[in-house]
Amino acid sequence: MVRSLNVLRGRWLAMRCIAIAALGLICLMPSVAAAQTYPNRPIRLLHGFAAGGAADTMARIVSEGLSKRLGQPVIVEAKPGAGGNLAADAVAKSAPDGYTIGLITGAHAISGALYKQLAYNPTDSFDMLSTMVYYALVVAVRADHQAKTLAELIAMAKAKPDALSYGSVGFGSTHHLAGELLNITAGTRMVHVPYRGDSLTVTSLLAGDVPVIVGTTVLLASQIEGGTIRGLAVTSPARTKLLPNVPTVQEAGIAGFDVRTWAGLVAPKGTPPEIAKRLQAEIQSMLADPAVKTALETATGGEVRGSTPEEMRALITSETAKWSKVINDAGIPRI
Repeated sequence: MVRSLNVLRGRWLAMRCIAIAALGLICLMPSVAAAQTYPNRPIRLLHGFAAGGAADTMARIVSEGLSKRLGQPVIVEAKPGAGGNLAADAVAKSAPDGYTIGLITGAHAISGALYKQLAYNPTDSFDMLSTMVYYALVVAVRADHQAKTLAELIAMAKAKPDALSYGSVGFGSTHHLAGELLNITAGTRMVHVPYRGDSLTVTSLLAGDVPVIVGTTVLLASQIEGGTIRGLAVTSPARTKLLPNVPTVQEAGIAGFDVRTWAGLVAPKGTPPEIAKRLQAEIQSMLADPAVKTALETATGGEVRGSTPEEMRALITSETAKWSKVINDAGIPRI
């Protein structure tokens, strides 16, 4: 009797396992089928910054590169506002089917540190695809400024706390927090002046409205080379290809100073693994293309560098922690 019950119980368990496996295969079939036909319509590429800016330029380079590889148009859609948060939220809330992807920048990690509450989670609401490019910023003054080096500027700022100001593209930007990190590490108290875009900071610097700015190397390179603006230091650990004659902040005596912003691509959380892998493979192929690499590096003055999804997730996590500490140390109010 007991043996018969055990036999029946064994048969029931076996049938249950078969049923569960069959159900799993049925659930998997739509995902596999979607992956086999992907993509069969245009793909949206969202970014959160103004048309014509660095992010928009990068998005259009990526659009062309991925369109060739995926065989479908990749349509760039700018959704500016809140430092990229509006676009990130739109990507996070899009259907996870591979037909909406997002271009994010270093501001994405800053938002995780600066905002008390976001409508999405900077890491958990996305499937990471790959980083694309890293690029430095530059601390600059007008060519006729008294400070010839960053060390001289720091000495001036220390002699007169709160007397010097520096301009950036806006509150909560990487440029802004790079200036605050310089204040913290150099022991200065330069006052932040936010502007709405890189070009306005340059205009104000040349007009004498602000004595110092933190800007992108690609934007300032022509003025530095032309002699109207003096680059005092780049924020990366090593000198940049675009401005080889401009020393680093570390060379000015601020050990360990390293601020590089970056750009990368994400998809909504829950994108089918087969589709995510296809996108990741095509992105790596695109970044290895010399024409795309040159275009991205020319647009940013930076260095093309792809990543695994895990590496990109770790980058955002570490950057969020880094900027959270800077925000705390600088006494910047959270939004």
